Amino acid sequence: MSMFQIFSVSGSAVSAQSQRLNTVASNLANADTVAGPDGQAYKARQTVFQTLLLNNDPGAAGVKVANITEDQTPGRRVHDPKHPQADAEGYVTYSNVNTVEEMVNMISASRSYQNNIEVMSTAKNLLLKTLQLGQS
Repeated sequence: MSMFQIFSVSGSAVSAQSQRLNTVASNLANADTVAGPDGQAYKARQTVFQTLLLNNDPGAAGVKVANITEDQTPGRRVHDPKHPQADAEGYVTYSNVNTVEEMVNMISASRSYQNNIEVMSTAKNLLLKTLQLGQS
């Protein structure tokens, strides 16, 4: 793998983790919502990654977002008959977002994003030092 492919590999990972962070942010923003525009409670979304071969080189594989899926787990039901969104039995269905799980996803995605930025920075510094050696 050439030094320039490092930027493609890390760049694809940075892009994928950025999408994952956006998905996590959306989940956290809707963690305590009751009903969306369609009248249904918000369903947590998960980012699914897929390997991406770069230039048909099996030694240089990146990552891409293959899909963003909705978690079909039922939402949390709370008995609150006075709530405007309560059903006939007096229960309100909240989103199925698990805030602890989403915070772990956010930390993981953030660390991966930072690590890939560091890889690109290190590769850039190595290339610059190589160019400086050639000037001597």
